[in-house]
Amino acid sequence: MADDLKDFYVRYYVGHKGKFGHEFLEFEFRPDGKLRYANNSQYKNDTMIRKEVYVSAAVRRELKRIVEESEVMKEDDNMWPAPDRVGRQELEIVCGEEHISFATSKIGSLVDVNDSKDPEGLRCFYYLIQDLKCLVFSLIGLHFKIKPI
Repeated sequence: MADDLKDFYVRYYVGHKGKFGHEFLEFEFRPDGKLRYANNSQYKNDTMIRKEVYVSAAVRRELKRIVEESEVMKEDDNMWPAPDRVGRQELEIVCGEEHISFATSKIGSLVDVNDSKDPEGLRCFYYLIQDLKCLVFSLIGLHFKIKPI
């Protein structure tokens, strides 16, 4: 069962360098099940948040299903907005023999997606990122809950 997950890796980064220094959010799911999360914000002298947790094979299978059903592996970022002073997003996925790496500017809303040269492809990327962030925030929030419900 875990054999189909040994060559599966996902990394996402979004960030910018600005008034408060290098601010970013980054997470990665490694083939061994380790989820690494980092959030760096200097706003109001906030500190970097780093969390690491191992997730089960069931969680990794769901992650793989989400990525595969998004069909993002079929996309190409050549027509997407290039990273700029506003910031950059990076998505790297290894799924078996396939390895993709995307880099684009920060996306503020679906208006930015629709105004791009490749709205279909960028929309696919945009919705996958929303799903991945939701999954990661849920996993981190559940695992590191300070006060149990």
